[in-house]
Amino acid sequence: MNNQTLLNQLQHSLIVSCQALEDEPLHSSFIMSKMALAAKLGGAVGIRANSVEDIQAIKQEVDLPIIGIIKKDYPDEAVFITPTFTEISALAEEGVDIIALDGTDRMRPGNQTFEELLRQSKEAFPEQLFMADVSTLEEGVLAVEAGADIVAPTLAGYTPYSKDVKPLELVKQLVEKVNVPVIAEGNFDTPEKAKLAIELGAHAVVVGSAITRPMNITEKFATAIHHK
Repeated sequence: MNNQTLLNQLQHSLIVSCQALEDEPLHSSFIMSKMALAAKLGGAVGIRANSVEDIQAIKQEVDLPIIGIIKKDYPDEAVFITPTFTEISALAEEGVDIIALDGTDRMRPGNQTFEELLRQSKEAFPEQLFMADVSTLEEGVLAVEAGADIVAPTLAGYTPYSKDVKPLELVKQLVEKVNVPVIAEGNFDTPEKAKLAIELGAHAVVVGSAITRPMNITEKFATAIHHK
């Protein structure tokens, strides 16, 4: 499948993020593969997944396009979503359809900027699609200028300087300002928000915790019931 065909397949659709970190009860490549299968049966047309191990397991269950990331903490670094060329190489070699990486203005390990990392990655993997997870409009515009194929407001509210940025508002702004697909991701936790994102011009919507993290979902219900 070429890149344009892939993007056409994802248009106006739901992508489900199937992730569980080491400290979470569902941390298991097997469980994530079944989550992906459940998502496909429910109508998802794409999967976002973390780690080569999970991606390999998911590929055994579904044949949907995969947005791949590797979350890795480096000492004294805030960036942890696919932060270096090492993680990008691992994802490219595994053969994910889209590689997502932190597209914020923060420095990466080795004092590397997003622009430098993306340039290095595109030179090494010229046919690969890259998606920039950003937190502000300015970061989104700069990411596209640097060569990002897709941009997403994934990190809106998660950087110190984006606390007041609303993901839906950022989707609208990005759609108006950039000439690449905008994938809505980051707290699109209700069907209504997901639908509105598409109406605002988002190419597709990624939903994670609201679908695939039962501990978080349970906490919301429990808090609501016990709140006085």
